Amino acid sequence: MISSIYKGSSLIRRMSSVAGIQPKTAIVMLNMGGPETTDQVGDYLLRIMTDRDMIQLPVQSKLGPWIATRRTAEVQKKYKEIGGGSPILKWTHLQGKLLTDQLDLISPETGPHQHYVAFRYVPPFTHETFEQLEKDGVERAVIFSQYPQYSCATTGSSFNAIADFYKNRPIPSNIEFSMIERWATHPLLAQVFAERIQEKLLKFDESMRDDVLIMFTAHSLPLKAVSRGDTYPHEVAATVALTMSQLGVPNPHRLVWQSKVGPLPWLQPYTDDAIKLYAKQGRKHMILVPIAFVNEHIETLHELDIEYCDEVAKEAGIIQIERASAPNDSPTFISALADVVYSHMRNGPRVSKQFLSRCPHCVSARCEMSKKFFKELCGADTNLNTSRLPA
Repeated sequence: MISSIYKGSSLIRRMSSVAGIQPKTAIVMLNMGGPETTDQVGDYLLRIMTDRDMIQLPVQSKLGPWIATRRTAEVQKKYKEIGGGSPILKWTHLQGKLLTDQLDLISPETGPHQHYVAFRYVPPFTHETFEQLEKDGVERAVIFSQYPQYSCATTGSSFNAIADFYKNRPIPSNIEFSMIERWATHPLLAQVFAERIQEKLLKFDESMRDDVLIMFTAHSLPLKAVSRGDTYPHEVAATVALTMSQLGVPNPHRLVWQSKVGPLPWLQPYTDDAIKLYAKQGRKHMILVPIAFVNEHIETLHELDIEYCDEVAKEAGIIQIERASAPNDSPTFISALADVVYSHMRNGPRVSKQFLSRCPHCVSARCEMSKKFFKELCGADTNLNTSRLPA
């Protein structure tokens, strides 16, 4: 289905123009992005390895490019094994199209709605997207993080890129900006993960279905970021707890962590280690649940499916392992997106006090600058102007 979705934001904008549609409300969908072709991998890795919001290295201006160059061939091989590139842009466009279609139905007073994709490390880049929505003459822009659980390294980096864009550029006075930076405990988000797990539980023999180990897996984080006060670990845990409550099954479950990069200590237990160690304990039936990802990409299609569910599981002697699908275009998930945005547009706040609060050990001048910028961008009183909406 996603192969039929428009190739890039520019085509979507041209189609809207041809149809005579003038978007009133922009939904700006923030994410890391992924290379659509293997030719983009080198630049993609270079941008990640030189972004100090994402990863901090000694002598980063030299070490970052060296690591990116060294890893390019290996990562290109992985993308070839999942079809030649990341499907994240296609999925995001599909999710955005379904989201805005639903918003047009439930909130016609704020429509027409149009989604815009703003990726951090591959096109469409943040600056390109914000230039375009200004040109399109939108009245309102909802900046919507596609990371449900907030981290300074992911969501924070995407928001910092917006602050960078406006550093030497006037903030447009004709656009009402607001932002959604976290939505980890939305009940429909938990429901879609519960549905994805239930789909996989049905693949196990009924006689032992209640004993299948459910392992929620999320991208790990350096321990120094956790010690600084990054809220990501407890927000992921909150999604896990709500999902298990919605699921209502007696199965044991654990939260584990994947995708560690570099030599420094990160959040553990690691997903691959957990598979091996549980196998030694005699637990050889399990489901992996990508609890922090909203669509399929290399960390689900390669790391989970190929490296863990195939290679690691075989090595560990696992009898049956299933991987729950990411939310993707699940109707429940699209309803979750629509409800998050609709509730935000009606009730606010335009920028949350949680976002404006820094980590207790934060010493980043960049973070301080970004918080001040968004307080100005979205309105100093942090309240949403709902005068255009019916009571």
